[in-house]
Amino acid sequence: MKIVVLDGYALNPGDLSWESLEKLGMVMVYDRTAEAEVAKRIGDAEMVLTNKTPITCETLNRCPKLNYIGVLATGYNIVDVAAASERGITVTNIPSYGTNAVSQFAIALLMELCHRIGDYAHSVLAGDWANNQDWCYWNYPLIELSGKTMGIIGFGKIGQRTGHIAQALGMKVLAYDVMKYPELESETCHYVSLDELYQEADVIVLHVPLFSYTREMINATSIAKMKNGVLIINNSRGQLINEADLRDALNSGKVGGAAVDVVSTEPIKLNNPLLQAKNIIITPHISWAPRESRQRLLDIAVDNLACYLKGEQRNVVSG
Repeated sequence: MKIVVLDGYALNPGDLSWESLEKLGMVMVYDRTAEAEVAKRIGDAEMVLTNKTPITCETLNRCPKLNYIGVLATGYNIVDVAAASERGITVTNIPSYGTNAVSQFAIALLMELCHRIGDYAHSVLAGDWANNQDWCYWNYPLIELSGKTMGIIGFGKIGQRTGHIAQALGMKVLAYDVMKYPELESETCHYVSLDELYQEADVIVLHVPLFSYTREMINATSIAKMKNGVLIINNSRGQLINEADLRDALNSGKVGGAAVDVVSTEPIKLNNPLLQAKNIIITPHISWAPRESRQRLLDIAVDNLACYLKGEQRNVVSG
């Protein structure tokens, strides 16, 4: 059996163990695959793993032996799932490998906005403290979170974990999600409407998937409903934010600060509006990337494939 990995670079496999995948068959790992080369590289393989390399209907037509596609991510829109289903091809994804890592990173982004630790560390190394006449100094406002309100849009596993950490910091949590679990509510955690969340939250964290109705949900209209000086955190999907509107709100001071790990087009373009914004922190889509979560992702991917080979369904997203 032949297994092809189209974009192994995505997992930075140098520090991961691939032995469990190699036990399932002959594995061909490509660092990156251009769209024009996808069908050729799959060739006569029965199984393919992909992270960001698209697998289109045209590719499926040219790969008649293909019967399994494993997506090395939670989102699977890079595969034409409908076309795969029509051909009887099983498609799987990895739904819950990064809950701890992504929630931890959301809080890290918030902490960086509140304390600017990186900026202060660079300032000290540049000699500013040594040359300062006082025993301390601050160039940015420092923010205490205890007693403030975090609004979490998207209260699935990641949102819930972020909410637990926020409550441990002394924050009140307002949650918005189309699915509600009343048992999660407490004195410090409540479900609210989206408008109420916008109006009451000191910090807004996005943990919602990208759907047609969530695309650019953070825009001039929704920002106008928010508190002056609100902080916005996004390490979900860049397309959730109208970046020009957020830039304008940051530059006007309506939004006090924003920290994002994702942008609308990745890698970021030099004309991205957020690069012209004040009080913005941008990191290169690394929330998911601790070694522990990448190894967990690979382990789940192997388990998905092993279950398929035994005739069992595990994390199947195709019909």
